[in-house]
Amino acid sequence: MGVVDVAGLSDEGLRGRLGVIGRSESTLAAMKTAVLGEIARRHDTAAAERAARVELAASGRSARSDVRLAVSLEALDATREALARGAIPAAHAKLIARAAGEGPINEQYLAAAAQRQGYDEFRRTVRRHQADRNGDDGKSLLERQRQDRSGRVFTSTETGMVVLNAQFDPIAGAQISAIVAAKERELYRDEDPTDRPSHHQRTADAIAKLMLEPDARGRPRRGGTSLLIVADYDTVNRQLANARLADGTPIPTSELVHLACDAQILPAVFNRATGDMAMGRSRRIATDAQRAALAFRDQGCVGCAKSPIYCEAHHIIPWELGGRTDLNNLVLVCNRCHHHIHDDGWQVHRHHTNHRYELHPPNRTPP
Repeated sequence: MGVVDVAGLSDEGLRGRLGVIGRSESTLAAMKTAVLGEIARRHDTAAAERAARVELAASGRSARSDVRLAVSLEALDATREALARGAIPAAHAKLIARAAGEGPINEQYLAAAAQRQGYDEFRRTVRRHQADRNGDDGKSLLERQRQDRSGRVFTSTETGMVVLNAQFDPIAGAQISAIVAAKERELYRDEDPTDRPSHHQRTADAIAKLMLEPDARGRPRRGGTSLLIVADYDTVNRQLANARLADGTPIPTSELVHLACDAQILPAVFNRATGDMAMGRSRRIATDAQRAALAFRDQGCVGCAKSPIYCEAHHIIPWELGGRTDLNNLVLVCNRCHHHIHDDGWQVHRHHTNHRYELHPPNRTPP
């Protein structure tokens, strides 16, 4: 595409320019899926995801989504061809690929419909088509949807906000939506009419209150250690300073005081020579104090930097091979990276300059 002075275009010219951009985006998406698909064929999907993260500076979530689409499109000739010539958007192609993974479809029919329908209309077309093809009043589709339920809690790399991302089958989703909506109405009635939050803010407040409110007996719903906060002790002023979450996110001192009044606290002084930082062979599972020390040291998964609260303590020298449950033989890894270690031969290395632990695939030379 050439550079155009859009300020000089008419309204019709601007709309036409958007059309050209849309077709170009589709063509680029097709090129990207072709490259990622070839990498996955030559190696595996993990290699394709790594390439997307490095070469495209993509997030792990975006890389996984792109690779899933690339692999799915290998068996969808009509969809892949329509995407390559800019006839359908990448979002429409993803709907077709997802439907193909859920059951039998008429790909030619859906690829044709995708070329003339907007996203929302096409999404409904895909769902109706799936129900018609199954011929069981949607029962098998519902079962597949229940199998595909998922939930994630992660911190956005762009905003630093914590994101709850979940998908449920339509029935469970409707029940959950009804509960959240009821809480929203309750919050709405208690609001100051002159200073109301937005609908999305109220929805977030409703979900938070449903999850964090005490139970019927007045007990907090949070079990175990609720939150790990790291702070330095200012010996001159005799006060805590530089408060931050385990992943390094700074928090105001005023919020630290508030949390101290409202949360379950795990006080600890890390000293490598004392405490239970070295458990040897006396126990296999890391202690709470060791997990806190690991969160402070590693600040998350050593493979993908996922938050410490979702990580497991992994023995660098395996327990079954005589490895000790000592701090210097433990690292934090998420479930996905733990599988890379045990199933794919990935290895933990310690960087020779910054001394931080890192996770590398078996064919990579450690720094």
